Amino acid sequence: MWILTSGRGIVIVLLVSLAAGCATYRPLMPTPSLYADQDWPSFADVPASLRTPDVDVMYATDRKPEEDESSHVPYGFRRSGSLAFGSVKVNLGSDLTWDDLVKASETSKRNHLMEMSLGSVEEIGRFPETPAPHRVVDASTIIDREYEAKVDEVGEQFREEIRRRLAATPRKEVFIYVHGYGNTFEDAVFVAGEYWHFLGREGVPIVYTWPAGYPGLFGYTYDRESSEFTVLHFKQMLSLVSEMPEVKALHIVAHSRGSDVVTTAVRELFIYARGAGIHPLERYKIRNLVLAAPDLDLEVIRQRLVGELVAYGVGHWTMYYSPADKALGLAEMLFASPAGRVGEEDMTTRFNAKELKGITSRANITSMIRFGGGESDGYGHSYYRTNPRVSSDIVLLLRYGFTPGTPERTLVPLAPGYWDIPPGYPNKSEN
Repeated sequence: MWILTSGRGIVIVLLVSLAAGCATYRPLMPTPSLYADQDWPSFADVPASLRTPDVDVMYATDRKPEEDESSHVPYGFRRSGSLAFGSVKVNLGSDLTWDDLVKASETSKRNHLMEMSLGSVEEIGRFPETPAPHRVVDASTIIDREYEAKVDEVGEQFREEIRRRLAATPRKEVFIYVHGYGNTFEDAVFVAGEYWHFLGREGVPIVYTWPAGYPGLFGYTYDRESSEFTVLHFKQMLSLVSEMPEVKALHIVAHSRGSDVVTTAVRELFIYARGAGIHPLERYKIRNLVLAAPDLDLEVIRQRLVGELVAYGVGHWTMYYSPADKALGLAEMLFASPAGRVGEEDMTTRFNAKELKGITSRANITSMIRFGGGESDGYGHSYYRTNPRVSSDIVLLLRYGFTPGTPERTLVPLAPGYWDIPPGYPNKSEN
């Protein structure tokens, strides 16, 4: 049930678009090997109110609501000038009890297929459209007062929803997931829901879903432009969350083209903070910034990470890359050198020695983590959720805060700041 109210190369492009995949349902991601038949704590500490076979995820989106009432999702790929937020339920499997779900979430060999489905979607609030009406007086820009009052009103609704969710968890932190190209509203919600489940349902999950998933031959081009369009709204949301004193830390995970959305927005916010004489980490409280299979040119990362000091405005910056990523291999033919499939030699030839030492010498700042290949989707692009070794490493980072090379996070060192996920990780024997 959708409740949308304001109260509460051509062939190459086609292949790249298909690489993202847009399913109307999706199997629950494999159990991270960290939990599969092991002694790691998984769900014992989940509060009683959250022990349900579904998950309730907060969403923020500038997708335009679907006008077709027969649509199975409330938001499509078209762009909206206003940012909306709400609540969405993700059912992690049919006819499950909490005990059934826990059992399936702690084993690598499930008795039956766990198919996720979309539950109720409630749009709680919607900000007025951007750009804001304004006038210029004596070289000063003055925003319309009624517009500002409406922004403040909806902003308080947004904060109140986060406060409500924070009250249900002892961990006063927010986990934000930003999807990549080709993804529908449903795709994004599924990943946010399943990952929050495997993070022990700690903190508050928010999925930021931008206008991607344009059908046909030119889907990738449209989505690429949408990733630029959405930056203003992502900054709006990120500013609102981070300014709340109740929120102690933010963790952001961006996949594929979502990496460009996040790094562009963070860069611009950090420039503003530094101009105001405020350290970005103090203002925006980003403890972890994770780029998974980033569809982002390496020279762009170099300018943002080093040239504009983005890496020094977060607690820890992590990038996962894979030479087996076929989707980014196709994108590379169009746009050249996306970062998600480069290796150590590529990185060291594009960062000079001084820069490389500067951004990788401290384990609490940056980590480049290589996944050599293995269980994933057909294009090797979604390994961050489909490969139990990679998902385990993300859980060890976000849930437990372990750094690479510790006894709990036994990644193999390749070079200063570079690590490899070995077979059988995080255990000695292959799962």
